[in-house]
Amino acid sequence: MIDWQDLLHFATLARTGSLSAAARELGVDHATVGRRIAALERSLDLRLIDRRPRTSPLTADGRAIAELVTGMEENVEAIRRYSKSAVAGLSAAVKVSAPPSIAAHLLAQKAALFRAEHPDITLTIAGVTRRAALNYGEADIAVRMTRPEESDLLVRRIGVMRFGLYAIPSVAQMPEKDWAFIGYDTAMEHLTQQTWLRSLLDGRPIVFRATDVFGQLEAARAGLGVVALPAFLGNREAGLTRLPVAIPSPTRDLWLVTYPDLRRSPAIRAVMDFVTDVIGRSCPLRDGADAAA
Repeated sequence: MIDWQDLLHFATLARTGSLSAAARELGVDHATVGRRIAALERSLDLRLIDRRPRTSPLTADGRAIAELVTGMEENVEAIRRYSKSAVAGLSAAVKVSAPPSIAAHLLAQKAALFRAEHPDITLTIAGVTRRAALNYGEADIAVRMTRPEESDLLVRRIGVMRFGLYAIPSVAQMPEKDWAFIGYDTAMEHLTQQTWLRSLLDGRPIVFRATDVFGQLEAARAGLGVVALPAFLGNREAGLTRLPVAIPSPTRDLWLVTYPDLRRSPAIRAVMDFVTDVIGRSCPLRDGADAAA
């Protein structure tokens, strides 16, 4: 008999590429992943991975089994979605994935209001920079900044993220030629807002870099320089001033994504309405002044 848990651990390893990454996703230690895969190898009488000091690449048999297990894993996830959508009431746990700034400064800040209206729904907000894999159950609903291409997903445009340039008043009052800038780490130079920031430099330096917007915000609060922020974040910072710019700021569309069968769940619909309303208020679809609510 093949243990499904052994298959699950192997499928996660095959998808994530390493024992440590699989362990993080499954919430176990890497030794447990190793034991599960060893047990699967004994059940199948096949060697599925090459055990090396830092990597665990799949063998030819491992790649073949991984393709078969992927289909099984997706079927199990489809069963999970069906069971969640079949529940008639509002008692459920719902997980939403969103970019970190939206998760922390929009959705989490309004979570108490949602809880007051829907006390039987346990809401989880995950702020992540990567795309959550909905087909593997990493989230029930996702907010994304690029339109998904998967044809089997329900996709709705719910807002537009706009950007602005901000600094504390003492920095804002400096001659523009003396401004110094705060930006993303060089590994994130491809981001729309970072490309815009570079277009504004005109020979002036980026003196501080961070991998997330929260580190940049703190540096700006400390007076280190000028920073590009989502308008819904920068406009609410009482200690920051929005600066005029010669080059128009960019925008990013915000998309609500889930599976169509999940929409049958009253709990999922309630969370979708909550996310749509909160983001629509702070990142309105129509151009104009950004909402402060």
